[in-house]
Amino acid sequence: MNQIHPAIDGYVDTAPIPGTGYTATFDLIHSPADEDAIAPDIPDTVYACTTADPRIADVLLREIRPGDLLRVTGTVVQPDDQSPARVIVDDLEVLETAPALVLCDLVLERYGDYVAVFDADRDVVPVFTATGRWVGEAASPDTIGALVDAFENGGPR
Repeated sequence: MNQIHPAIDGYVDTAPIPGTGYTATFDLIHSPADEDAIAPDIPDTVYACTTADPRIADVLLREIRPGDLLRVTGTVVQPDDQSPARVIVDDLEVLETAPALVLCDLVLERYGDYVAVFDADRDVVPVFTATGRWVGEAASPDTIGALVDAFENGGPR
């Protein structure tokens, strides 16, 4: 196996997962630095990363999520067969965090012990208890109160 020791910038492809002991693994996608200077059909490289450093594993498992841009430094091991390159991470730097996920057309609204799900593509409003028990579908936002009242009084479910 060939080994090199570079710093690699890339985006986290999968959420880091714990390994045995104080280890963590994740996939990192590295894009060519100057895409204009190379052939347009050269693919991104996916590195299977792992670390045995407890400090790095802790950061990976608590703070890193898919889409974060990282710089990892360590040992790259390229197996002789067709397996993907592996990186044993010795150092980690967060260059940029992924933007927070936003639910564009879906809104959850809490009404005391009840939760209503508003979907821009639907007129009906599904309603659940805060513990996840199904209450029913309100025909419109204006009828949520009547649905909850019927549920609390043993009405249709």
